[in-house]
Amino acid sequence: MIFSPIRDPRLITVRRGGSLQDADHRLLALWAAVCAEHVLPFFEQMQPGDDRPRQAIDAARAWVRGELPMMEARALGGHAMGAARELRGAAREAAYAAGQAAAVAHVAAHELGAAAYAIRAVRAAAPKEMQIEAGRRECQWQRTQLPDAIRELVLDDQRLRNAYCWFVFDC
Repeated sequence: MIFSPIRDPRLITVRRGGSLQDADHRLLALWAAVCAEHVLPFFEQMQPGDDRPRQAIDAARAWVRGELPMMEARALGGHAMGAARELRGAAREAAYAAGQAAAVAHVAAHELGAAAYAIRAVRAAAPKEMQIEAGRRECQWQRTQLPDAIRELVLDDQRLRNAYCWFVFDC
């Protein structure tokens, strides 16, 4: 589970009673897509004929551009997570990251799920003795990808929800 019992109003759009502006919501979706795409090769190497996670990442970006309705992006995210169910290891985590990225269109707080699953994918792909360090490097890389406009929001969200995200943001 990646959600805390109390939702942060900074990650709820103004239309739903929160304070998140549309521009920042779109930036969160783009950052989530970048995080998921960074680990997508782990899935594509194992399942080259299954494009559901790729479609989910593309859907997140299409939603940002206004080319895809939120419900369609969310549905494609669900299909990506469906692709993960039968798998294990890095491929599974990468597919979940893609699904979470597409789900940001529906609930902005999924941005942390995309990042957390991407870190888990990198850890799963690394030799056992290097998993923690590999995860730290991925976390640090993700942080370099953060747009300035959402940087503090995401870093604070990581701090607040780190325990719900398997402590992957200790980097």
